[in-house]
Amino acid sequence: MKIYNNLSEFTKLANAIVTIGTFDGVHFGHQKIIKQLVAKAKADGGESVILTFFPHPRMIIDPENQDLKMINTINEKAEILKSLGVDHLIITPFTRDFSNQTPEDYIQNTLVNNIGTKHIIIGYDHRFGKDRNGNLTDLKAAGLHFGFTVEEIAEQDIHDVAVSSTKIRQALLAGDVSLAKDYLGYAFSIFGRVIKGDKIGRTIGFPTANIFVEETYKLIPGDGIYAVTVEMNPESEKSKVESNEFKVESDEFKVKSEKLKVESGEFKDQTSKEHPTPSTLNPQPSSFKGMAYIGQRPTINGMTRNIEVNIFDFNREIYGQDIKMNFLKFLRHDVKFTGLEALTIQLQKDKEATLAFFNSISN
Repeated sequence: MKIYNNLSEFTKLANAIVTIGTFDGVHFGHQKIIKQLVAKAKADGGESVILTFFPHPRMIIDPENQDLKMINTINEKAEILKSLGVDHLIITPFTRDFSNQTPEDYIQNTLVNNIGTKHIIIGYDHRFGKDRNGNLTDLKAAGLHFGFTVEEIAEQDIHDVAVSSTKIRQALLAGDVSLAKDYLGYAFSIFGRVIKGDKIGRTIGFPTANIFVEETYKLIPGDGIYAVTVEMNPESEKSKVESNEFKVESDEFKVKSEKLKVESGEFKDQTSKEHPTPSTLNPQPSSFKGMAYIGQRPTINGMTRNIEVNIFDFNREIYGQDIKMNFLKFLRHDVKFTGLEALTIQLQKDKEATLAFFNSISN
């Protein structure tokens, strides 16, 4: 799959089969539409194209609303779309200027002149252009003029997509990663960099890697303890959209690092060297079992929300390394204990529960 960080990078195709959307989560409902797109492109001898937007349009239209969080980062989304066989992914920076195009300009400039659309698969309720004035009827009329056909996605399919997206977000915020997986078709994951912690965990026998998530718009599951798998040097994420890290630098919106203090916590610091050189890092991807913690460390009266993971059977120097956590099962809610001794006892029980879970799915 070829990835373009702007329409200007894309070379117009002779037979583009196109669909448009944010596709957050790329869940089962989205996958049905994308498989339809890929199959149509193959049948017509064309090439499949997904036009998506970043940031999410709602972040630009309603910038004061900070509640909207994404199931996938843009890089995670790209990796999933690639696995579904899409030929081209165009990531269009969504800005005020872009949103203020008339429907007619959007069709002619974007769909016809830039992409070379010959067939478009789109939802019955798709709206576009300034004030969202363009609709399916406008697309069909323009198709007759410019020579492309329009295939309508059934209302029930669009409804299923919307319901699934809402349920996934609700499930994740409640910690129900198992239900989220049922809708997504894959385990929800978090990708981040290992940073320095205050090393309390190692003093109680549960050292952790403390994780910094750069993308502030990424949805983080509800507080608690989770059974996870941990991937070291995940190649799919390290590539950062084919080595072109996608950034939007506009007056309306900036995607930048969040000044989170992901420092001390219920679990602490699973590294033994603060700043290893790249040559000391393991260059080969590998996977481990573990238990993750998300919360504000109530036992030690913490003030910041942390993401940490205790990796089983692991003793490696990983400061500064990127890792990926796949969330498989919610174990318990975050609790304030009377002290570190009581916390340690519970963490041992959590580890036993995590190992029992992994044993149950391996049998």
